[in-house]
Amino acid sequence: MPAADPRDRPIAVFDSGVGGLTVLHELLVSLPQEDYVYLGDSARFPYGERTPEELERFGMDIADELIARRAKLLVVACNSMTSAALPALQRRMLETTLGIDVIGVVRPEAAQAVAVTRSGRIGLLATRATVASGAYERAVAAVDPHVDLLAVACPDLAPLVQDPPGGDLFTRELEDVVRGYCAPLVEAGVDTVILGCTHYPLVRPMIQRMLGRHATIVTSGAALARQVEHVLGSRDLASGRAGEGTYSFLCTGDAGAFRALGTRFLQMPLTEVEHVDLAPSPNAEVPAWPRP
Repeated sequence: MPAADPRDRPIAVFDSGVGGLTVLHELLVSLPQEDYVYLGDSARFPYGERTPEELERFGMDIADELIARRAKLLVVACNSMTSAALPALQRRMLETTLGIDVIGVVRPEAAQAVAVTRSGRIGLLATRATVASGAYERAVAAVDPHVDLLAVACPDLAPLVQDPPGGDLFTRELEDVVRGYCAPLVEAGVDTVILGCTHYPLVRPMIQRMLGRHATIVTSGAALARQVEHVLGSRDLASGRAGEGTYSFLCTGDAGAFRALGTRFLQMPLTEVEHVDLAPSPNAEVPAWPRP
């Protein structure tokens, strides 16, 4: 029996919860002909306060689950996970018989921010884990060592966006939190700000108001979609269909809660959400279908 066409396999996208659906949204718009499977690790949300060792272990668990579902490309739609575990995930995939590419959100955002800054002063709003990793500083310096990056840790922002008290996201309390995180960037006079967490685009208008209209905001979705398109083209993995592909959802926490929250982040209808349990499997075997 002939092997299935690898171009027909789905692109896998994962995050700590529903925030990565903002990235999936951009992929659905930019590459609508592809199939997608999204995994939200909501049982272990938030990632922003986790250690690098925990994040690397979580990443391996998730990668094994998604590879078992025949993913042709892994997209790490989480800044904390990208910062802590992307190199280890890339090594893991290259060591398998699959040779699957793993793409993270940090490098595409950093490159776009350097391209648009006029003053050479860039700001970063991100989780504590992402800021502590120094991943954005390294990524920006790799593009242009003469650009300065001011990073601000925002430990309260992602939890408030994902699970706002009382269910109302746009409150004066949230506005005060956002204003406090933006204040150092305004004082420093940055002209470009990277939103270093996939939850933050939901409050982008609020962030823009605090930064001022002169500031350019860079998000991960659009930049990442361009890189995904490039990788698929270079690997001859782009879907050949003319119409729309499918998309499906997995989560490690409560599937009903994920579905209720997810529509707001995806801005499109959600299909049924399948609950999955991720058992630690550091030595798990992966399927041995042919390399892309």
